[in-house]
Amino acid sequence: MSNSTRQTALDRYFKITERGSSIGREVRGGVVTFVTVAYIIVLNPLILGSYSADDATAKRDVLGNILPVPQVAAVTALVAGLMTILFGLVANYPFAIAAGLGINTLLAVTIAPQMTWPEAMGLVVIDGVIILVLVATGFRTAVFNAVPAELKAAIAVGVGVFITFVGLVDAGFVRRLPDAANTTVPVGLGIDGSIASWPTAVFVFGLVLTSVLVARKVRGAIMISVAASTVLSIVIESIVAVGPSKGVNPRGWNLGYPSLPEQVVGLPDLALVGDISFGAWTRLPALAVAMLVFTLVLANFFDAMGTMTGLGKEGNLADSQGNLPGMGRALAVEGAGAVVGGFGSASSNTVFVESASGIAEGARTGLANVVTGLLFLAAMFFTPLYQVIPVEAAAPALVVVGAMMMSQIRQIDLSDFTIALPAFLTIVIMPFTYSIANGIGAGFISYVVMQVATGRMRKVHPLMWVVAAAFVLYFVAGPVGDLFGV
Repeated sequence: MSNSTRQTALDRYFKITERGSSIGREVRGGVVTFVTVAYIIVLNPLILGSYSADDATAKRDVLGNILPVPQVAAVTALVAGLMTILFGLVANYPFAIAAGLGINTLLAVTIAPQMTWPEAMGLVVIDGVIILVLVATGFRTAVFNAVPAELKAAIAVGVGVFITFVGLVDAGFVRRLPDAANTTVPVGLGIDGSIASWPTAVFVFGLVLTSVLVARKVRGAIMISVAASTVLSIVIESIVAVGPSKGVNPRGWNLGYPSLPEQVVGLPDLALVGDISFGAWTRLPALAVAMLVFTLVLANFFDAMGTMTGLGKEGNLADSQGNLPGMGRALAVEGAGAVVGGFGSASSNTVFVESASGIAEGARTGLANVVTGLLFLAAMFFTPLYQVIPVEAAAPALVVVGAMMMSQIRQIDLSDFTIALPAFLTIVIMPFTYSIANGIGAGFISYVVMQVATGRMRKVHPLMWVVAAAFVLYFVAGPVGDLFGV
């Protein structure tokens, strides 16, 4: 078979030309998405895992057991690689899938201390099965389609602001103040009001470079910027010896260390794959376990919906109502991410909002996902090599993409307060609470309230009532649990 025939088949399968893209753009977009998302292979093990059970900060389960960091890193890369490729092949969208932030913290801080780690991962599997059932019945897709177009635009803008905040915080440009509990100002600029560190200076350099290249419509702008910032980081580290942060050196590199590693290749330890149990139902009261599963399902359900809404609109992949063609397939694969993530002990895997960086680079099809997924799988063997890229070199892409996503605000009628308030709450609560699901919940509830209060009850889709009620339960889960002693 000739090369042109293979390219034609590839083009036809992924609809590359139909979506105004090219193989080159898809490859570049896939690489950029991986570079932007790769930090999860470092961060997820730090959230779920521990280096030693003797460490005072170790994340122990109810029996005192831990998840070893190297093993969590291996399964994080494995599951992300497999699910990202599957999403690209089945859903044909350039949305990378990896261990979702928020749920992994919930597992480490709230769920695992009440049960064993295998039991906690078993709940994640149950969460995924429930979501798959909701997809199979058409409920999840119906909810997605029931959301008003203007709220979908608000979700896209909120996602943009959220990833901007993530980039600023990851790069140390915005930091939580040490005495935040004793001040009315919870965050500030850098250290003592100044960027004051070489890593953050690299972020500023990358932000300026990325912005200029994007404004001049240079091909591969984000990739060029990440590469240039990484080289600059290596040069600075070799001269100044900044050192890693590791939570104790505020002026150090946050995630990733820009120096040539002593070891490049290593075999991954996949011992955690399949280490799950459903014994939580016998260890805790059934109502307590049900509340935990409900929290997981609702967070997964709407976090992914919000992310895909934002990414779809940013890539011009959605229709005039903000709906993605083939949404059922996309939601099914994303739901499977929770099942596979739990089975692999990597936590629930979901669509990553940082995929917007690859979309900004030109990615429009699942081919970009295949590239990203293959790089995730390779990362299992080349962990020391990808750690050379500091997060400060990748974070500028998030800020620039966030600025791009702000354009969706034009689709919101801000002159109508019944729309303006829900849209506003959706946009601001996402970054302020570091949760896409929280922003969607606040927007949905306020939308229903405002429509009812102004006599427009009939405008509210029945499913919006159901979802708003579910979010009310989600937000009051703590008090309800206390009331029933769970």
